[in-house]
Amino acid sequence: MITANAFRGKRYAVYGLARTGKAVIAALVASGADVVAWDDKPAAREGCAVPLADLHDANLVGLDALVVSPGVPLRTHPLTQRASAARVKIIGDIELFAQARAELPSHRVVGITGTNGKSTTTALIHHLLQSAGIAARLGGNIGLPIMAQEPLLAGGVYILELSSYQLDLTFSLDCDVAVLLNITPDHLDRHGDMAGYAAAKARLFAMQSDAHTAVIAAEDDYTRAVAASVSAKLVTVAAADIGAEQADWPSLQGPHNAQNAAAAIAAVRALGLTDAQIAAGLASYPGLEHRMERVREMNGVLFVNDSKATNPTSTAPALAAYPRIHWIAGGLAKTPELDACLPQLGHVAAAYLIGEAAPVFAAILKPHVPVIEASTLEVATRTAAAAARPGDTVLLSPACASFDQFSDFEARGRAFVSIVESL
Repeated sequence: MITANAFRGKRYAVYGLARTGKAVIAALVASGADVVAWDDKPAAREGCAVPLADLHDANLVGLDALVVSPGVPLRTHPLTQRASAARVKIIGDIELFAQARAELPSHRVVGITGTNGKSTTTALIHHLLQSAGIAARLGGNIGLPIMAQEPLLAGGVYILELSSYQLDLTFSLDCDVAVLLNITPDHLDRHGDMAGYAAAKARLFAMQSDAHTAVIAAEDDYTRAVAASVSAKLVTVAAADIGAEQADWPSLQGPHNAQNAAAAIAAVRALGLTDAQIAAGLASYPGLEHRMERVREMNGVLFVNDSKATNPTSTAPALAAYPRIHWIAGGLAKTPELDACLPQLGHVAAAYLIGEAAPVFAAILKPHVPVIEASTLEVATRTAAAAARPGDTVLLSPACASFDQFSDFEARGRAFVSIVESL
């Protein structure tokens, strides 16, 4: 785990005892800090390694920081007001990592944010570095919590996928390379409006030193505005930067992956990789689980798991990537529209709708494509597989969160894979 003398003797409260909270507690205790903790769920509090204190009632005065789970909505949560009254800063695990950096072996940090494509771009940068022989570690919103990971030896690179939630809680992370992919409507209940959401993304660049590199895909109004405001060395990229060579990258198909690849290429160039190293890494990239993951080809029909597409903007590029699609969509809708997907419906042979969003999506799609309200993922998958013909793609790309029927998008994706493998 990552520890630091900077935490020794300080007092912290940790709110939220899931995986990240437990990693924070272990790192702080190992660093010699005094830690109390709380989670509103009784089951999560069981077996806690430090004293428990109900932070809704406990005296917060004198704490050096309140470390909260990224899922805590700062704008509306009662702890925000309590911490402000006690003059206690609220931070997250990424800020703790930033504060520990001075004591780690010499290293560099790449931070990646954006509405869509973060995980693919993060994993791609990691793969490009590793395939070039550079030690790299994934963290943030992907993989293990960063504070739970072993520090890299000198010369390594930490690659952090950063959500707007995590950036809300981070104040001193000076990334050697900061990447912004796109900003489209998402998490507006958390941030209030698009201006608040975009401001959270822009924090990544406000924390950067002038000598460091900002890579921005300036292809929407919000990313262009961020690009106009950065003080670091700016590199702008676009999906159009990628040409025919994309055909040689089997796990990076589709226009959205052109943007992801353009950003990743610029990021690793800033870290010193050669064009030959980059080309080899792009060709060997295996893809990301649950993101346009090729599951199986059977009787000429390709089955693709894109469960990570949890909003319409994320689904639209997947619909553009295949010529004739049996599209499985639905779940818990983040927005009651499919505007980003509508221009791609010419690729859709039929839509198979599941979950809570099925009636809403059916009303939108019926004027354009055949619709089957399948209710469950299993019915949708088997019905689509029976209807598909050679050359077609059965695509799970829900444009919705999963929480009406599954614990998370990974569970939904695994269920799809299991159903496809049983066909």
